[in-house]
Amino acid sequence: MASALYKSIITVADKVVPKKFEPLWQHPAGPKTVFFWAPMCKWGLVCAGIGDLQRPAEAISLPQTIALSATGLIWSRYSLVIIPKNYSLFSVNVFVAATQLYQMARAIKYQQSLKDKK
Repeated sequence: MASALYKSIITVADKVVPKKFEPLWQHPAGPKTVFFWAPMCKWGLVCAGIGDLQRPAEAISLPQTIALSATGLIWSRYSLVIIPKNYSLFSVNVFVAATQLYQMARAIKYQQSLKDKK
């Protein structure tokens, strides 16, 4: 059912896509595929990470930031070795890794300051 609905929507959209956007529309990692929409949805993690920059350092979960940093780095590499290369997946994962590495540095610095006080 969902597949038939998707195909009918794409059939209608194929007719109204402007010619200058045709290469993007027909690209193997274009809007007609999950290779486009998965990275677009993942930008939510980046937005959440940027929002967490205001969070106090004592409230940062170190295991969570380590996990998100690792997945960001791993998927950044993976997105460049798959075919087709998925640069949108690469960019979102670089930003996920960067925001989480920054958070991790804040958490570690906070924990070090607690040790120094003792």
